[in-house]
Amino acid sequence: MNVLEVNVLVLAYLGDTIYENYVRKHLILKGIGNVNQLQKEAVSFVSAKQQAFFLSKMMEDGFLTDCELDVVKRARNYKTTSHPKSCDIVTYKYATGLEALIGYLDLLNQKERILEIMNFIFGE
Repeated sequence: MNVLEVNVLVLAYLGDTIYENYVRKHLILKGIGNVNQLQKEAVSFVSAKQQAFFLSKMMEDGFLTDCELDVVKRARNYKTTSHPKSCDIVTYKYATGLEALIGYLDLLNQKERILEIMNFIFGE
């Protein structure tokens, strides 16, 4: 299977769960032991607004490869009119781009690169 032919929303579907798993592990390893606190802290990473911010920062810093940028742009430009009420369509598309990138890298089994991206997001 050619991963580049996978629908970008399918990549984002996969990437969403992987991304959230990294965030949860990160917060637990920081020593947060209260579930309510974990949920509150997780929002600072998993909201569409924050995901869009992190992706924009990576793009501004030249952190992503050309191939990774292509995946992000495909996801960002995918024709959709639906988005959560909590954010505008542009923010939602950037968040989808980050999730699609994570899903894409996972299907390519590029765990090390996913870790580099997550460390960038966590400021490590």
